[in-house]
Amino acid sequence: MLGGSLLMVLLAACALPDAAFQNYTAAANRINQWTSVLDALGGGNVRRAQSTDNRPLYNGAASMNVPTQSESINDIARLFAGMDSTFGGGSTGNVRNSSAWAAHKLRMDHLWATHQSVHRAPLQNWASAEISDIKNANAMFYPFSGPDFLFASALFPSAETYVMCGLEPAEPLPRMSGLSQSEVERGLAGLHNAVSTIMQSGYFITTEMRSTLQATRFRGVLPLMLAFMARTGYTVESVDTVRLDGTGNITLSGSSGNTGLMIRCRNGFGSVKRVFYFRQDLSNGGVSAGGPFLTFVSRLGRVPAFLKSASYLMHDGGFSNIRDYLLRHSSAIVQDPSGVPYGDFVRSGWDLWLYGNHRGTLDIFSGCQQPDLTAAYSSGRYPVKPLNFGIGYLMNPQTTCLMVGRPRR
Repeated sequence: MLGGSLLMVLLAACALPDAAFQNYTAAANRINQWTSVLDALGGGNVRRAQSTDNRPLYNGAASMNVPTQSESINDIARLFAGMDSTFGGGSTGNVRNSSAWAAHKLRMDHLWATHQSVHRAPLQNWASAEISDIKNANAMFYPFSGPDFLFASALFPSAETYVMCGLEPAEPLPRMSGLSQSEVERGLAGLHNAVSTIMQSGYFITTEMRSTLQATRFRGVLPLMLAFMARTGYTVESVDTVRLDGTGNITLSGSSGNTGLMIRCRNGFGSVKRVFYFRQDLSNGGVSAGGPFLTFVSRLGRVPAFLKSASYLMHDGGFSNIRDYLLRHSSAIVQDPSGVPYGDFVRSGWDLWLYGNHRGTLDIFSGCQQPDLTAAYSSGRYPVKPLNFGIGYLMNPQTTCLMVGRPRR
């Protein structure tokens, strides 16, 4: 999630082996049970973001200043994404009539076209050809993600549950009808600046994203996640604040004690997804195998993990808990070289597939060059295939690296 320069950081389809982990049945059953529990918390079988008697479905929607009507929530998501309203605009009509939003729409249309051609379409094509067993998982875990729903949804389009986390907070939305013209202009410009790097280069500049958004009325991760969901074709139906208790059980937190978000969205085929985002420290001081957060993730069953632009943090002993958890509990790991170190895959006996051509990483990560990974590309020990796109910090397809790991049975 950190930047790709010193200034930024300152911060044949692959034939699967018999041993490839493909059993998602248990996880699917757990997710179905979990879905029933969450629906019960939300008021029986009501899945949309309004109750039958027109009262707010969740208190958390009010605490985040999110509308209680699904149409209004989705309209705000489309506004952030630079997309036209689908039902007349409601409280966002005045904003959409401004020159600031017209300029925002043009900027976002351009960013989306770039992202679609450079990142999303190539990654989707690669996933369909190379990791069909993984991409169809019912759930996925994306540590160090920040609000990056873009790459999560591209790589795991069939997931019903996404668990994402980062250090960025989730903050309430402004009341759109109460914003001045200058607040709208600054907010939309800040939102564009915050998403432009990941949509063009494929990663967030974390410090820039924080400073840009905190300076406007569109703060925190929620506007970004809503914009990404709208641009990727999802209808956003509800937003709620959630927290984890000491045993890793999720509760709807209302206006206090929230550590994260649960966003429900639906694709064009009617499939409902739940996207969880937690503000979570993944250092050893913040997580442990038996702690609330990883206990919550474990209840999904053995699911695939995705790691991208993770700042090589798991190459440091201070992040050994999350690294070891991923190696012990993941059904598969798809990552660039900034995730789990290559040597730890080898020591843990994982099967690996390599893509691209690793020749080291950026000089700013000089202590994480992984010469053993570079040598593995020419050793003949693993299947190696070229890539026609870059990913993570290494955007040149000739020097990029993508790894797929599957634990041996």
